[in-house]
Parts: sequence; structure tokens; C-alpha cells
Amino acid sequence: MAEMNLNADPLVWGHGPIEFAMFLEPTCPFSAKAFGKIDELLVKAGADKISVKVYLHSQPWHMYSGVITRAIIAASTLNGGKETARAVMNAVYAHRDDYEFDDHASGSNMDATPNQILERIKKDSGVDVAEAFAIPALTQPVKNHTRFARQNGIHVSPTFMIDGLIAPSIGSGDEVESWMEQMGLS
Repeated sequence: MAEMNLNADPLVWGHGPIEFAMFLEPTCPFSAKAFGKIDELLVKAGADKISVKVYLHSQPWHMYSGVITRAIIAASTLNGGKETARAVMNAVYAHRDDYEFDDHASGSNMDATPNQILERIKKDSGVDVAEAFAIPALTQPVKNHTRFARQNGIHVSPTFMIDGLIAPSIGSGDEVESWMEQMGLS
């Protein structure tokens, strides 16, 4: 097994004073679009000016969302921490059909088990999360992501916050420059 830390690594990139929080669902195509802009945002805004914080926001209409959310957080306990978790998120977003139901209620994934989902994650990302996934203590960081979203009135994904305030005018389809403008960085 890969070396594991029993603490989940926070999913934070950059180290600047402006906090840009992204509440993302791990199989949502709109969340995927937003997640794919993190590097561009850090380059254009400056990693010394912004901290991008990702919170996983499981949604019940994405049927394996809870399993995949836990798998991503499990990955953050392995060597590489948040970068290992990021590799899992990239793989899930890139192979969305392996993890999502047709029309949220049908298709070949109806017969998939959680263990099969974990095997798909391993195949698609190269990260074996199964052992970390099974650790009971992992439940707390999963709950922390959910609790933080609920405390801030987050209901759908993707949702964005700037310095602790929901930014309803920011969307996943916006250009990074638009995000920066709303953060006062342009």
C-alpha cells in the first residue's frame, strides 16, 4: 500500500490572501469545467494573490457522488496529498461516463458496485484508494466538506465564494478573466 496520512490534505492551491472557494460535485460536467480552470486562474491571478479552495459537494442525483467524493478525499491521505486527489478528480472528470448514470437513472452503471467504482478510479487515475477509502476515520473529513457547504447555504454545484461570500454571478462557463475581475484582480 502507498504511504498514507490519516489526515486529509486540504484541497487548496495557491497561497494568496484572496480566498476563492469552489464547491464542486465530482461527476458534474459544469464542475469539471470549473475545476479545469484552476491552473489558468493561478497563473493569471498569481498564486501569491489567491488561494483556490475546493470543497466537494456531493449531489444525490449523481448516483455515485458519495462514493467518488470519499474516494477523492481518501486519495488526499496518500502520498502526494492534494495532488493525488487532483489526479483522481481529473480522471473521473475525463472518464465521466464510467461514473455517471444515463439521464441520472439508467444505463450500464446501474449494475456497478462501489468496489467496481474504486477499481475504475484505480484504472483511470493510477491511484489505488481502496484501503484508504475503508478507514472509518475518513468519514469526518467527508462530513467536513458537506458541513461547510451547508453552513454557507450551498445547494448546487458548482457554486463559488470570494472571501467567504457566495458569488452568484460567477459561472463555470465564464472566462478566468471574468472571475479575476469579480475578485478585484484585473
